[in-house]
Amino acid sequence: MNLDSVFTPGLVAAQQPQWPGGPDGEPVTKAVNTLKKLPPLVFAGECDNLKERIAEAQEGRAFWLQGGDCAETFAAATADSIRDRIKTILQMAAVLQYFASLPVIKVGRMAGQFAKPRSKDDETRGDVTLPAYRGDAVNDLEFTLEARTPNPDRLVQVYHTSAATLNLVRAFTQGGFADLRQVHEWNKGFAKDPRFATQYEQMATELGRALDFMASAGVDPEAFKTVDFYSSHEALILEYEKALTRIDSRTGLPYDVSGHFVWIGERTRQLDGAHMDFAAKIQNPIGIKLGPKTSPEDALALIAKLNPNNEPGRLTLITRMGAGAIREKLPPLVKAITDSGAKVLWVCDPMHGNTYEAPSGYKTRKFDDVLDEVRGFFEVHKALGTHPGGIHIELTGDDVTECVGGGEMISEEDLATRYETACDPRLNHTQSLELAFLVAQMLRDRK
Repeated sequence: MNLDSVFTPGLVAAQQPQWPGGPDGEPVTKAVNTLKKLPPLVFAGECDNLKERIAEAQEGRAFWLQGGDCAETFAAATADSIRDRIKTILQMAAVLQYFASLPVIKVGRMAGQFAKPRSKDDETRGDVTLPAYRGDAVNDLEFTLEARTPNPDRLVQVYHTSAATLNLVRAFTQGGFADLRQVHEWNKGFAKDPRFATQYEQMATELGRALDFMASAGVDPEAFKTVDFYSSHEALILEYEKALTRIDSRTGLPYDVSGHFVWIGERTRQLDGAHMDFAAKIQNPIGIKLGPKTSPEDALALIAKLNPNNEPGRLTLITRMGAGAIREKLPPLVKAITDSGAKVLWVCDPMHGNTYEAPSGYKTRKFDDVLDEVRGFFEVHKALGTHPGGIHIELTGDDVTECVGGGEMISEEDLATRYETACDPRLNHTQSLELAFLVAQMLRDRK
């Protein structure tokens, strides 16, 4: 199959940068040609493996845990930062799997999440108006004309930073760092809320005993040494995603090898748009964001476009309703899609619908709202007899103060202490672990 014939030309692509020279200009063409020559970041077979895992979760036999930065930055792609994000997700997964007795699919919102859609093309400060920050894939957060001018060379930097991140992720998850026998080590100097630190240590001790018993019974301890860890990001900048689409030698079909799992956001999921055309043509497992304004008819049309053959594991619906709307807005969607027979994985994003601006001007989220949206998600699925398939969380392994509440009782006045996100507020490590314990309880009680 020729890649030039895969995607429909001339479609409108929303939320794209205003590149110097335009999308067909020399700077973009040069960056795209460079990307086309580079090796894949992930392999088609890995994407297929993830699709199989998602199919299990669609049937209630696994749980999806997706977490990472709102927007990755080049400066934060350090070994310590990557390690701590992985450690946080591994800890959350261990809690969920141990207490719910359910396999956990571990997905990092990392190694590609360098671009963000924006509600406005420009940002004004005082008398100065400049292009909005669209993520490090496009421009820089610094408020100067030079920094904010979109630069397609950054797309190549996204590739190299993602490659370095994935290299370290694979080293951590395949080289023994993710060994379940190390759960005590993951926690040293990490969890600061004494309630959940104590709970975690008790779990780790019990898990260690169980693993010792299994080893004594002849189970190979090497089976606990590695984990599968998948990368994901929003497929937003189409020049980047298309340049990293390859024809799989096994099947002759196109895969986006920039990440295992890519999703299409609410701002770019127009049925006749370029993003939906792209997602419909690639063979990766695909996510689609659904907000409170999504009607059952909208959702069914999206499903028909992205998964016309009703392939298991192909499509994940990520709901972002807000704590105050989920119990009203989610049931009609779940019922209509269930009645249609469509095979989908339902995942809750409790972050994006609960953002507000504190009096200090910082964007933040209340931990209680995040928790309540997840609780509402579980309640809806329990009432309808369907599977609450997973959660999609913006988090960091650092001790930031970006979301208020939680066991540490972060207040709106505390936000300025360590507010480090380049875009939206994230749960810190302790809040993430606390959420995992509370979700594990919901999972255990889901039937």
